[in-house]
Amino acid sequence: MLNIIFYVFVGITLVQLIYYLGIFSKFAFIKAKPATPAQKKLPVSVIVCAKNEAKKVQEFVPLLATQNYPDFEIVLIDDASADETLDIFEEFEKQYKNIKLVKVENNEAFWGNKKYALTLGIKAASKDYLLFTDADCYPSTKDWITHMSANFTFKKTIVLGYGGYKKVKNSFLNKIIRFDAMFMATQYFAWAKLGKPYTGEGRNMAYKKEEFFNVNGYINHMNIRMGEDALFVNQAGTKENTTICFTPESFTYCEAKKTFGAWFIQKRRHDYTTTFFKVADKLQLRLYTLTQIAFFALAILLLCLFDWRYVVPVIILRYLIGWITLGYSAAKLQEKDVIYWFPIIEIIVTFTKISAFFTNTFSKPIHWK
Repeated sequence: MLNIIFYVFVGITLVQLIYYLGIFSKFAFIKAKPATPAQKKLPVSVIVCAKNEAKKVQEFVPLLATQNYPDFEIVLIDDASADETLDIFEEFEKQYKNIKLVKVENNEAFWGNKKYALTLGIKAASKDYLLFTDADCYPSTKDWITHMSANFTFKKTIVLGYGGYKKVKNSFLNKIIRFDAMFMATQYFAWAKLGKPYTGEGRNMAYKKEEFFNVNGYINHMNIRMGEDALFVNQAGTKENTTICFTPESFTYCEAKKTFGAWFIQKRRHDYTTTFFKVADKLQLRLYTLTQIAFFALAILLLCLFDWRYVVPVIILRYLIGWITLGYSAAKLQEKDVIYWFPIIEIIVTFTKISAFFTNTFSKPIHWK
């Protein structure tokens, strides 16, 4: 019986290695193509939707408005804020000529629905190419628009970027959250390189306006009050129209959650959104997580009951390949410090995802905003 369990353990490890070497490596081991000044500068509308983000927009909007790019506007969307966000936006509109303000008032049909607010902002945008970030995010450089827009071609009309989190010294939770963001980006970048894009990050994503209207915007998931970016890419992204951008100058950053409870809620949102992905995308995500759990469980069982001389080499091989692959990915995304904690953080993130899944099974977060 233990021999059979060991063979199952080896099979599960092989599946994990297929993910690392056959999928994640497609991103981990490629080189970024830098944007060059000679490239054509396309007209870009930067879309920022804010709800009660007065402090953040006061700090970050000027960083957007002063980007080194010749032809862009900023569409600021006030999503019925109850604080001073709208007042600040109005002052920015007077201060910067390239800012356009969209004021959203709640209505009975779309009360508190960010997708409705974003739709109004997209329709108000005067440029053909749209670049998205959140109100609490800021670009890493003044060349953010240049690097993201440089990836547009006649065929590539959706660009997936990296939205990271600010580093906080002496915070292990911050390392966990940044590792999680790095790993999720590794996944969606790798699958996009394989021609199977399945999600994107609204903190840093761009697409041609026609792509939005080709799928009738958010209409097919307007009743789901989250996942506007992920579900759009899952619906509209294809091998032909989607590409990635991961030059350091193209990154955006925001503050990570400060408590485990707040991060857990975020993970619940991610898990719930995943349930609306295409079947194949859900299966590849679930399979990876399930084989992770099985690997941990069987490794412990076999170390206790089986000959460790057979078990330990399998464990070492799996962690060595994982460490190397994710190490290259983390270096690309400037998150090298989190990879040193890979074995510990991986276990924490994996079981947090499982907890989020079971919590959502009994308590659907339909009304979260």
